[in-house]
Amino acid sequence: MTNRYSFWSLFKQGLKHHEGWTPAWRSPKPKASYDVIIVGAGGHGLATAYYLAKEHGIRNVAVVERNHLGGGNICRNTTIVRSNYLWDESALLYEHGLKLWEGLTEEINFNVMFSQRGVYNIGHTLQDMRDIERRANANLLQGVDVEVVDRKTLAERIPTLDCSSRARYPVMGASFQPRGGVARHDAIAWGFARAASALGVDIIQNCEVQGFDIEGGRVRGVQTTKGLIRADKVGVVAAGHTSVLAKMAGIRLPIESHPLQAFVSESYKPVLDTVVMSNAVHGYASQSDKGELVIGAGIDGYLGYGQRGSPHIIEHTAAAICEMFPVFSRVRMNRQWGGIVDVSPDACPIISKTKVKGLYFNCGWGTGGFKATPGSGNVFAHTIAHDQPHPLNEAFSIDRFHTGHLIDEHGAAAVAH
Repeated sequence: MTNRYSFWSLFKQGLKHHEGWTPAWRSPKPKASYDVIIVGAGGHGLATAYYLAKEHGIRNVAVVERNHLGGGNICRNTTIVRSNYLWDESALLYEHGLKLWEGLTEEINFNVMFSQRGVYNIGHTLQDMRDIERRANANLLQGVDVEVVDRKTLAERIPTLDCSSRARYPVMGASFQPRGGVARHDAIAWGFARAASALGVDIIQNCEVQGFDIEGGRVRGVQTTKGLIRADKVGVVAAGHTSVLAKMAGIRLPIESHPLQAFVSESYKPVLDTVVMSNAVHGYASQSDKGELVIGAGIDGYLGYGQRGSPHIIEHTAAAICEMFPVFSRVRMNRQWGGIVDVSPDACPIISKTKVKGLYFNCGWGTGGFKATPGSGNVFAHTIAHDQPHPLNEAFSIDRFHTGHLIDEHGAAAVAH
């Protein structure tokens, strides 16, 4: 029985020296078979399992993870949440996720620390501002909240941002999504794991998938380091390693895997109460609740699965942030990390059935996966449960790379994080 978190339960457990808490989630041995197996215990995989159990009544579900829960990209990102994408298909999918974020803490009874402090996308040239106006108008038509602000307004709202005429890349204005913000990355993994486990989902860690059991064009289960686990439906949500798993099933996916780095500073008193992003200088920054400046930029140019990244990316990113915020030039870096992102040709995800019946893939999110976590899990669960796409992910079928109906978000929505 999972404890319900509340002020009252915290008080009662305090009287017992906090010795009465039950484990947040179960860690059972795998059963011989399940109705559905989800490969990957990151945010998207755990969210998929939760919504399968909650909304579709499919509770005989296993989530298998080769390492520990939440050890991949879900805890290796910069926590930004927004939905101000250009194309209708992208904006509506991310907006669906944003709406779920807004009530998620209450729904799963776990504080995901979602802070709607707003997201600014800075424009430095006339073309930047034309693109911002275009995207803002598209967002208004899509029902996504947006505001275009000028340099004077930015200077008033973000005093640490260099809005002077002396800047190498002068600030001309920005788009602003008030409902965007940040969330706690590991909390979303823990929260979905706890909520899914309470509904009967088995979370099996240190269980690497080594192959798929396919008979007559239909998946029958997965071969793992803990033996064969059978299921008639398998959903793969393995981020940067998805193409490796797809190859085991005889499927070639149009995605590339790149390292993506980020870093944080030592802690400071509050100096930045929003998220600021710039495509021209290619950097973005926010400040965590612990006072650290959370900073990142683009992917490494090479393909790979190393989570270290290359030093020149850090140097370039630090220079970009100091260009926008000269006051940060003497801030010391505390730690750095990298994740492995899977990038599709049109910078949009693949949420799709495959040629193998019962085998589904959710991948290709590139640098934008974290913000979509609840929305991705919700529509992927629908796709698996009904063997048909949800209306919001119908356009994200793998078939679009054959038909040519691409959704090109490259450069359309400023920094794609």
